[in-house]
This record gives sequence, C-alpha cells and structure tokens, in this order.
Amino acid sequence: MNIVVIGHVDHGKSTVIGRLMADTHSLPEGKLEQVKARCARDARPFEYAFLLDALKDEQAQGITIDSARCFFRSAQREYIIIDAPGHIEFLRNMISGAARAEAALLIIDAKEGVQENSRRHGYLLSMLGIRQVAVCVNKMDLADYSQAVFESIRDEYRAFLQQIGVEALDFIPCSAREGDNIVANSDRMPWYRGPSTLDIVDSFAKEQDTIDKPFRFPVQDVYKFTESGDDRRIVAGRIETGSINVGDEVIFLPSGKRSKIASIEGFNVPVQTGACAGQSTGFTLTEQVYVNPGELMCKASDTPAQTGTHLAVNIFWMNRQPMIYNKKYKIKLAGARMPVWLREVVTVLDASELTTNSNRQQIERHDVAECILETLKPIAFDLTTEIAQTGRFVIIDNYEIAGGGVVLKAVESATNRVTERVQQREQRWQRSTITPQVRSTRYNQRSTLVLICGPANTGKEKLAKALEEDLFQSGRYVYYLGLSNSSLSMDVTESGERDEYIRRLGEVSHLFTDAGLILIATISDLDDYELETINTLNQPSDFRIINVGPNRFSRTQVDLQIDELNDIPAAVQEIKKLLTAQRYLIEYYL
Repeated sequence: MNIVVIGHVDHGKSTVIGRLMADTHSLPEGKLEQVKARCARDARPFEYAFLLDALKDEQAQGITIDSARCFFRSAQREYIIIDAPGHIEFLRNMISGAARAEAALLIIDAKEGVQENSRRHGYLLSMLGIRQVAVCVNKMDLADYSQAVFESIRDEYRAFLQQIGVEALDFIPCSAREGDNIVANSDRMPWYRGPSTLDIVDSFAKEQDTIDKPFRFPVQDVYKFTESGDDRRIVAGRIETGSINVGDEVIFLPSGKRSKIASIEGFNVPVQTGACAGQSTGFTLTEQVYVNPGELMCKASDTPAQTGTHLAVNIFWMNRQPMIYNKKYKIKLAGARMPVWLREVVTVLDASELTTNSNRQQIERHDVAECILETLKPIAFDLTTEIAQTGRFVIIDNYEIAGGGVVLKAVESATNRVTERVQQREQRWQRSTITPQVRSTRYNQRSTLVLICGPANTGKEKLAKALEEDLFQSGRYVYYLGLSNSSLSMDVTESGERDEYIRRLGEVSHLFTDAGLILIATISDLDDYELETINTLNQPSDFRIINVGPNRFSRTQVDLQIDELNDIPAAVQEIKKLLTAQRYLIEYYL
C-alpha cells in the first residue's frame, strides 16, 4: 500500500518514517548502527530522519527536498512510504509524491501548532482525492505530553479539514524521536487510549485494484511496419486501468472510432491473449481505423470516459508567473497534450485561511483555485473521484510544469474562444454596401472555400493549382492560397503551432470569400475539430471538402472523395461538376 507522509517543514515527517522502519525491524541489517556510528564520528546527534535523507544537501539543511520512497512491513502487509517535502518551495515535489498515494499521514508539530503549510497540505490532499487521512501531533515531548495542547491542535485542525470535505480517521499524539505512540502506546500519555500510528496505518483500506476498474489505455503512438510483408499498425501505450482480451470491442475517445482487438503485441514475448493495468504493450485492430496519439482507448462494454472542451477543475499553481486569463498553456492529461486556456476563475482559495475570492482574472503562485479550462479540441478524461489515473493533469508553461490539478466535471458552454472571436470580429467589422448577392450576380458565381485535404504527399497541391487554372481560364474569380509557403504561416509552421495555422487559414478564408472569390486551399491531416474551427472563422461563407487519399474524418461527410489521384484533369472536372451542381458556378455548362 502507498502511504504519503506530509507536513510543514521540520515537523518531523522523516523522523516518524524512520522510527516506523526501525521499530518494525524493516531496516536493512546493520543500517541503524551504521547511521548512528556516522553521527558519532561527525559529532552530530543521531536523528531517525537520517535513515531517509540520503541527499547531502538535505542532511546539511535538515529538510527533505525530494520525495523519498522507502519500504516497511507490518504484521498485516507491506508498505511503500513516500516522504514528501514540506517546504513551500518544494510543493511541486510534494504533489508529485502525494499523487501516487492511497492514504496520508499528516504531521503537525505539537510545539509550533497548525501552520499555514499544514492547512495548504490538507487542502492539496483533498484536491488529489486522498480521503484516508490520519494526523500525528508529533514532538509531544516538547509540549510536556500535555493533553490540553494535543486537544487544542486536534480541534483546530479537525474543524479545518471538515470545511474542505476531509474527515481525519484519527488524531494521534506522539513523539517520533522518543518512540511514543509510534508502534505501541506510550505510558507517558496515559490520558490517550486511542490507536498507535502503526495501528492507524494498518487500518487504512486498500483502494480498488486498478485491474478491476474500467479499461483505460492512453494512446502513446501508432507504429506502421512495411518490411517483409508486415503490414501491421500497432497502437502502443501503457494500460492505466482495467484489462482487455483479444476480440474485445474498443472505442477511441474523443474521436468515437470503434474496432476490435485483433492481437496483443510485445517484443520477443510469447503470444498473448490478454493484457491488464500496468502493462506497456501494443494492439492491432481488426478494422484499420485511423487514430491519433493522445486518444483514450476504452473497452466498449465498460463505462466510457467523458469528453469535452470545457473542464471544471481544481488547480494548484506553482509557477512564479501567475496563470492568466486567456493565455495559451499546454495541458497534459493521460496521453493527450494540447493547448489550453484559462477561461474563468470561479474561486481562488487562500488554503491557509480558507477565504475565497471570486473576482479574479488570474491565479497567483501557490494559489488553489476552482476554475474553467478550455482545451483546443475535445479531450477524453474521467472524474478524478472515479479514475484518478485519467482525471489528474499538469499544466505546462514554457516547457516547465507550472501547475497541476484534478478534473471535477465537464461543463457545457454556449460559446468558445473561436465563436467569441467571430462575434467580436462581426461587431467591429465595417461591412461594404456591396452585398454578397450583388457580387454573385456580377461574378456569375457564389463564393466558397474549396478545401482539398487528406494525408501528406497525395498530390493535393498539384490538383489545387490545376483547378485554379481551369476555373480562371473559364472566367471565374478564383485564387489558390498556398498558405504553407507564405509569410502568413511560415513562423507558425516552423514552430509547430498548428492551432495558430488553422486560425489564420480560417481568417484569411473569410476575407477572400467575403470578397466574392472561390478560394482554394490545401491542408494535410485535417481532423473534424480543426475543420469546425475553419468553418466557424469563415462564416458567413461556407466550404466544400475534397478528400484525396484515405478518409480519416470520423464525423465529417466529405463532398467528394478521391481515393487515388491518378488523373488530375479528370479530378478537376469532378470538382467542377460538384461546384456546378451546388450552384457555386452559375451559368456554367459542360
């Protein structure tokens, strides 16, 4: 069982763990004597914390910097203990350690009492979904084993935990240095008749095994083999929860594509018919659907993950720069990595005082906030209370982890960033007195965007140029926008900001179609959500979709499908037939 031990700096976390290990005889043979001898040689008093603090700078400063992992065994079971740093500068390390825990021991110094970080740590446990919490009021020897001191701290902190929805299983007065109430009850505190620290740890309930939860498989990559007649497409990643067998039907989210497991693949291993949580593996599918890295594969018979673009979350911000409204960040959730924006700050909580502020446009360092995030595209997730592995996320800013949090729920929104942009544009746009109908009558055509899409290297650009030339020669007002080669997109294509590339294509398309032209553009690997963005930005004009090569859309009905571009003039005529039938080319006769 994974247990995290946290608390304010120097409240005795490492000492509690060291004492538990020593008194349960879980240390390697001779380790205790070795550390005591080293302390004697250096003329330093022996500390049980030295059994854990292996880093030199930790021992020099007397604080835990990284999340150390150690093991001990009670008569009941084996444990992995995570010693999380308590200093505010190392909260990032504490969160990464606590995220792996099933239960927590929170340490409070009897002499110092409840500190700001004690409250902050309690809230972070709540935010991470850790509901099994016990509180050790440590260093009771420094408070003369006073019952009144213990009860005062217990009552104050219990009231705090109740406000954030956490109920401590018990409060234990102890002295880790002296061994009081660690593995056995102490005669020095006869007024306490409750369990020892070890008794409480043994009473923690083990979480449901990950294999018993619904199947969740974040897609890391898709590998295609071509040599020696091997035509497998292997969907690779790590199973977070659940299990799967050959023949099971699966669904990929958020695309909604379905298939069945044809085989379970591994390197230099026997043939497998099943796989379960914790395995890094690959799958082939009976139907070759096209899925992208970042999708979440679920078993069709299980409760599916949720999908959405607007997420209500609890977030803890750790970056020196605040999290700003409408600034672009990157979210990493399960296998997905995509742009995300802070769209609304619901409340910002002062975790030390439990006061809230709902009139904020940004989240400051060390703030805990409930807020609404908007992702660039729909993202698949679970509520952290149901499946923590696919309900926790981190926020990246400038290639560094800047914050972390948990998904509370999906929220519906009537607008998004793109529709708001269009609304603002329309409010400010000074429309010409020349209406689209007047232009259509003059040009003998209706404006539209002709998007030629499909995988790369399928001849789309040659087709687009040939279509432009043919329409131009027949007197049409047409333009081929080679956006990939223009200054409009050079900076974003080089930096990999595809979302900005899509936005610019949509905005430029709006200008050309508003002027009454037939605009032709090509784009590779377009998906349903990017197409929706282009369509929204291009309004009130519309578009036609010509797909060359494999059709990888899951929700979009293309206007013309060209499987192989073997005859460009014939393909041009097919597109012209389409445009004529749909009244984009007026008075055009074959």
